[in-house]
Amino acid sequence: MNSIASRTSAQTRLSDEARTGGSIAAGVAAALGASVCCAGPFVLVTLGIGGAWLANLRAFQDYYYLFVAAALAFFGFAFYRLYLKPAPCAPDGSCVTMPGRRRQRIAFWTTLVFAKALILFPVYAPYLLA
Repeated sequence: MNSIASRTSAQTRLSDEARTGGSIAAGVAAALGASVCCAGPFVLVTLGIGGAWLANLRAFQDYYYLFVAAALAFFGFAFYRLYLKPAPCAPDGSCVTMPGRRRQRIAFWTTLVFAKALILFPVYAPYLLA
């Protein structure tokens, strides 16, 4: 009976880690989507990749706020999972600490700073080009 409880606790822990990691990855993907219209052409031209097709990336500007809202939602969910939701407990009442929680918190804050830089690119881009 004890092995079943520990197996269930391990499965819960893995499922919680996967959900948190998935929402962090989704937040980064949404931030990348928000920056396609603005940072994408800038980065590609800086790398020497050019062409008339770069102007087509401006069509994504209409979806900028949708991507920003999705990024905020995903990062908010990840914050909730990492800081506000209590650690999962086994059926016998013993709570386990996630060994990967510290690693996920570091990944969360690192990717949040990266995503913030991408989302705010339209604000500071004119200063880079001046």
